[in-house]
Amino acid sequence: MAAKPDPMIPIPYRIERIGKETDDTFTLELLPADDLSIKPFLPGQFNMLYVFGVGEVPISISGDPFHPQTLVHTTRAVGTVTRAMKKLRKDALIGVRGPFGTAWPVEKAAGDDVVIIAGGIGLAPLRPVIYSILAQRERFGKIVLLYGTRTPDDILFRKELESWRKRFDMEVFVTVDRAAGNWMGNVGVVTQLIPKAPFDPYNATAMICGPEVMMRYTIMALENRGVKHKRIYISLERNMKCAVGFCGHCQYGPKFICKDGAVFRYDQVDDIFMLR
Repeated sequence: MAAKPDPMIPIPYRIERIGKETDDTFTLELLPADDLSIKPFLPGQFNMLYVFGVGEVPISISGDPFHPQTLVHTTRAVGTVTRAMKKLRKDALIGVRGPFGTAWPVEKAAGDDVVIIAGGIGLAPLRPVIYSILAQRERFGKIVLLYGTRTPDDILFRKELESWRKRFDMEVFVTVDRAAGNWMGNVGVVTQLIPKAPFDPYNATAMICGPEVMMRYTIMALENRGVKHKRIYISLERNMKCAVGFCGHCQYGPKFICKDGAVFRYDQVDDIFMLR
């Protein structure tokens, strides 16, 4: 019987492709050094990515769960590790641990309308949800994507957003806080899209990812629309270091983000989520 791999030991992956999303946001497509390293993942799970000699960071998987042989991660260069990661080139090696964490409730949402609400880079952890739902579209009701960014230059996955918007079985609404250039779309925060979004609030599952202040106001807007807490799911990504619950950095009340999350049903954390 083969020994279970140590979750603390990174597996080497090779950078197959680097994509520039915005000035500070990029996407890495990774291939394993051997086929034995391919691990299926669920929408919402994350990996720990290790830049040799620098350190590691938790980053949500933003690729297609039906094609796990290519790992896709989209992140912003905001810290020591991600800035070093942004400087890597094709064929460079990077260490991968994972996948870790809980998943978005795609299977549980079958039969429901699904409302996907993303702010900024929060679209990346939700992209696998969209891939999964569209691959089995007949199992779901209405699919609505509400996406907000600061400016038009901050919009991620532009080509995919356009292709999703052209579909007849999905509604896509994009808004920006501040219009610039030739932007002709919605202007305002993403919560302003919720009151008129085409979904049944009593038969909908909502999945939210973005800055915490955005998620707070999004939850309030969904409540006003009639969506119950047990039908709202959020992603919390705070201070994860080990990913297996050893170090305690990500303890959130009685829970550990890395093990009990990062995806939570809102009624499981509503008592502590609104605490500043």
